[in-house]
Amino acid sequence: MTPDLESYEDCLAYCTQRGMRLSKQRQLILKLLWETNEHLSAKEIYDRLMQQGEKIGHTSVYQNLDALAKAGAIERVERAEGCLYSHHTFSHSHVYCLEDGRLLDVVVTLPSELVADVEARVGLKVVDYQIEFFARKPRLGDRL
Repeated sequence: MTPDLESYEDCLAYCTQRGMRLSKQRQLILKLLWETNEHLSAKEIYDRLMQQGEKIGHTSVYQNLDALAKAGAIERVERAEGCLYSHHTFSHSHVYCLEDGRLLDVVVTLPSELVADVEARVGLKVVDYQIEFFARKPRLGDRL
C-alpha cells in the first residue's frame, strides 16, 4: 500500500522518517515530480533538470529514482518501454493511451460486492487495489 503524501514537504518528511539521506540531487528529483502531474521516464527527468540548469548525471538520476521507488516515496510504473515515475498522492488506477504512450491517473471505486468476491476467491483481505486500463482515442462511430 502506498503512502498518501499530499505535498513535496510530506514526501521529504516521509523520506526522513525512513532514514533516507536527502541529497541535493534527490531533492531536485522529488521537487520536479511534485511540480508535474505527469508520469516521466528517467530520461525525461534528466532532460528537464538539465533544461532547468541543474547539474546532475544520468547515473545519479537512475540511482536516486531506484532508491526513492524502493522506499515507497515515489511511484514507479513498469512498462515494456521502460519505467515511468510520478509522485504519490492518493491510491489510484491508470489509463494507458495505446497511441501516444501517456499514462493517466484515475480514481476507480469498485463495488463492495466485487471486492468481497475477490477476497472470497483468494482468502485474503483486500486493503487497496489498482486497475490498468488500455485506451485509444475514439474513432469516428465509436461510442463513449
